Amino acid sequence: MTDSVTIYGIANCDTIKKTKQWLTEHEITFKFHDYRKQGLNPALLSNWVNDLGWDLLVNRRGTTWRQLSDLVKTTIDKESAIQIMLDNPAIIKRPLLVKGDERHVGFSAANYHQIFESK
Repeated sequence: MTDSVTIYGIANCDTIKKTKQWLTEHEITFKFHDYRKQGLNPALLSNWVNDLGWDLLVNRRGTTWRQLSDLVKTTIDKESAIQIMLDNPAIIKRPLLVKGDERHVGFSAANYHQIFESK
């Protein structure tokens, strides 16, 4: 039985576009969940934070992070990170790929080859 694959992100993200292209070229069926259009379930985000850590999920390189106040950036913790991600889902590193029970953050062709090598 094949694990279902879902990628989470925002549609206009270049990394999401690369991810979709890679999955399509490798004939991997996937669902795409757009945070901006479909929202983000707080319980799901909490599970990701518990499994992966909030520090891995928060993208500190993007404009959303840079727009946060210095106070918010220096005092961020698990609870505030979750609220920031719920309020600003574009701050979540992309893509977040869920394959069955596995979760992977970011895209690289080499990593995706390993994730899907049994295909």
